[in-house]
Amino acid sequence: MKQFTFRVIIQKDTSGFHGFVPSLPGCHTYGENIEEVRKNIKEAVKGWIEATKEQGWKVPNDEGIETIESIPYNYA
Repeated sequence: MKQFTFRVIIQKDTSGFHGFVPSLPGCHTYGENIEEVRKNIKEAVKGWIEATKEQGWKVPNDEGIETIESIPYNYA
C-alpha cells in the first residue's frame, strides 16, 4: 500500500472550522472543532484518492513548502 502525505489547511469559519488540501482540487471538509475536521479530512482524502484512481488519473504529489516564521516588529 502506498502512503501519501499532503498539507492540510484548517481555518476558523463563522460557525466552526473549514479544512482543505491545496494539492487536491475540491478536497474540502467542515467540522465544529479542529479534531472533527482532522477526522473528516482523512476521510475526504481517502475518497478523493479512490475516485481519482477509479478514473485512471494520477494522484498528484504535494510539492508545496510551508513554513511558519516569527517576524520581530517594534511597535514603538
